[in-house]
Amino acid sequence: MIDIKLIRENPEMVKENIKKKFQDQKLVLVDEVIDLDKKNRAAITEVESLRAKRTSLSKQIGALMGQGKKDEAEVIKTESQQIGDKIVELEAEQAKFQEEITKRMMVIPNIIDPSVPVGKDDTENVEVERFGEPKVPDFEIPYHTDLMESLDGLDLDAARRVAGNGFYYLKGDIARLHSAILSYARDFMIGRGFTYYVPPFMIRSQVVTGVMSFAEMDAMMYKIEGEDLYLIGTSEHSMIGKFIDQIIPEEELPYTLTSYSPCFRKEKGAHGIEERGVYRIHQFEKQEMIVVCKPEDHMKWYNQLWQNTVDFFRTLDIPVRTLECCSGDLADLKVKSCDVEAWSPRQKKYFEVGSCSTLGDAQARRLKIRVQGKDGKKYFAYTLNNTVVAPPRMLIAFLENNLQADGSVLIPKVLQPYMGGQTVIKKSK
Repeated sequence: MIDIKLIRENPEMVKENIKKKFQDQKLVLVDEVIDLDKKNRAAITEVESLRAKRTSLSKQIGALMGQGKKDEAEVIKTESQQIGDKIVELEAEQAKFQEEITKRMMVIPNIIDPSVPVGKDDTENVEVERFGEPKVPDFEIPYHTDLMESLDGLDLDAARRVAGNGFYYLKGDIARLHSAILSYARDFMIGRGFTYYVPPFMIRSQVVTGVMSFAEMDAMMYKIEGEDLYLIGTSEHSMIGKFIDQIIPEEELPYTLTSYSPCFRKEKGAHGIEERGVYRIHQFEKQEMIVVCKPEDHMKWYNQLWQNTVDFFRTLDIPVRTLECCSGDLADLKVKSCDVEAWSPRQKKYFEVGSCSTLGDAQARRLKIRVQGKDGKKYFAYTLNNTVVAPPRMLIAFLENNLQADGSVLIPKVLQPYMGGQTVIKKSK
């Protein structure tokens, strides 16, 4: 949510930003907010004026009563009561104006960074940089579900019977590899100075609407029936929500946090063959990184966060690239975002394994996360998030890039301590 002052003072800038995001249907919202804001402020001004008048009348009533002029005092009392009724009426009107303003402000997109390329959708995202040499072996690489099954590590049929499509059983060495990667990711981020968290896996609606747009909420979140609770789609939701209604001393910033959680997502819509199996699923686990910082530091942290993911994958010898998200591919709260994509030798292309975003003060403004400056002034914090790793999707890249001609999979040295010293996962007989 942007600052309403920006709409008052520079509505054309807000409209231009909406156009860059190809959401022209929202242009009318800017004019509606301006009109409602004028009415709202006029109502507030009138209420303040009436309150001042009522205070003055109260003093007059007291003086008249003191002089024994009861009849005159009663006349003024009637006038004061009428003013009170008008105040109640105006306050109800003002609350309605504010509700309508907030409703529109919640769907007006955040102001994107000037460096964001303009484009309609993810097909117009821009490659920034590649890390590592992508290779294609001279033997055939099976589809990832076949590969996992050949290692006796996956059971989709049982998962369908138990929970339906979009779920899985991992087992044996593949299940252990899954846990090893998450444990390694945890220690990798602790080594970079981040504080480790395991957060709540359910959050209230107030937090949901504070951390994401309504469109994202509808497409992603599972609601707990009969309760004001939602299953989280990522631990970013819980971790940013941790600071709701807080005033943070400036000297405590930045907060650099890394959190583990299961994630639950609806994943609406049909998907292509490459997104079946364990690529696009309703339940997975993830290691996340979150930063809460001062406004002037957010771009420094943005660059550091995506670099952390690149460095993590490179320690596993998986080639990756960064892809700048264009304006039309940015969620409404985001200022700037890039995807980290891993190389798939089987597909001979890269696919997304992580996403890094800075949201400016949008989440903080919605959740009332403020910073107490050294000068005593308060301002909204800036928030950022990024994926460290999200298996089992990441396992696709890992298994394909470490597959050997005999069907076995090598385990890199950094992971071997988390696998009990195991150096290879052998093909099942």
